[in-house]
Amino acid sequence: MTQENLRLAIPELTDPKLLQAILEKGQVMNLPSGKILMEPGQFIKAVPLVIQGSIKIMRMDEDGKELFLYYLEEGQTCALSLTCCSAAKPSEIKAVVEEDATLIFIPVQIHEQWVDEFKQWKDFVSNTYQQRFREMLIALDAVAFKRMDERLMRYIVTKMKQLKANELHTTHQEIANELGTSREVISRLLKQLEKKKWIELGRNVIYIRDDFEELISK
Repeated sequence: MTQENLRLAIPELTDPKLLQAILEKGQVMNLPSGKILMEPGQFIKAVPLVIQGSIKIMRMDEDGKELFLYYLEEGQTCALSLTCCSAAKPSEIKAVVEEDATLIFIPVQIHEQWVDEFKQWKDFVSNTYQQRFREMLIALDAVAFKRMDERLMRYIVTKMKQLKANELHTTHQEIANELGTSREVISRLLKQLEKKKWIELGRNVIYIRDDFEELISK
């Protein structure tokens, strides 16, 4: 890992001293898809920086049902992790590696020092809070105000953009878990989209038309 690698992954960070500090103090880890990074109740000891790949952030209820919140992608960190770090409170989210990922973990104490020492780090943290707050509002609006068919279509668009692909390799049950509904509901809605020829269903895969986002916005 070099300073140039960091600049490419996190364009907001250009201060050579900060980049060198990240390389010296951070722990680089390569994690496979499906790896659980964090579960509710665990204490967060380090701030994750995504250098490559993506992380799925979810909220869980008392019955273990999962609700998808947002993705962490290249160049991003998790505002909820930052909040728990600052307050020394246990995690309230579940974080799972969506695509094989390379992360740099910054120890909590170091993160707190950098907020005072490096203006770019302070700005990066502040921008992260703002971006994630907007995404949390979108997730809240979807649950509170949108019908399940609208939420499903928006979910498909989000996955397409996140994966940069028109094939979603997932099961109906996994989608249902993330959207907080039943597999039967998701299967029925997906079949309706297939009848419209907007998607094609395979075994644990959904093939999506290139103009899917345009179709659902009409």
